Amino acid sequence: MRIISGKYKGRRIIAPKNLPVRPTTDMSKESLFNILNNRFDFEGLRTLDLFSGTGNISYEFCSRGADSAIAVDGDFGCVKFIKQTATEFDFPITAIKSDVIKFLKTNKSSYDMIFADPPYDMDQKLFEEIVSLVFENDLLEEDGMMIIEHSKHTKMDHLMNFSFQKKYGASQFTFFEFDNEEFEDTGISEDDEIE
Repeated sequence: MRIISGKYKGRRIIAPKNLPVRPTTDMSKESLFNILNNRFDFEGLRTLDLFSGTGNISYEFCSRGADSAIAVDGDFGCVKFIKQTATEFDFPITAIKSDVIKFLKTNKSSYDMIFADPPYDMDQKLFEEIVSLVFENDLLEEDGMMIIEHSKHTKMDHLMNFSFQKKYGASQFTFFEFDNEEFEDTGISEDDEIE
């Protein structure tokens, strides 16, 4: 994987081959951050990266100036790798080994940006529970955004606070926010295909 932009643009990070992950591809990550660039100034953002795997998304946020990133994953090897990489790059990342649902139920902090990349074969109800917990427990700032990466077989557009979706091959990014009027005004529509 490589860091696409920011202070460490172009730097490659090599994760151990034995980690149980399916990293977001560089191409889809670049498309995602192109969308976010139109909306957010990354400087000072507080971010939450759920099912963080290799830490790929957290590194991108921090390279672009995020103030902090909380990376949550249930695998010890992933958490260890994220901690090592954060130290190497001096990234403000706190890596936490935890079941994501348990973390969301007990966490008291709020974030400007929440990204979740659960296993594609995770039960639909758990995807829905993640969204519910984020909004019911006030984990997202009012002007913040939550993004979930999932397969085309998982349906998210019926959930409360749904804003829009972007498709990229077999993957989809679904965006949630409190008020999506700004996106309607900028011409971003639901179910757009990422080029």
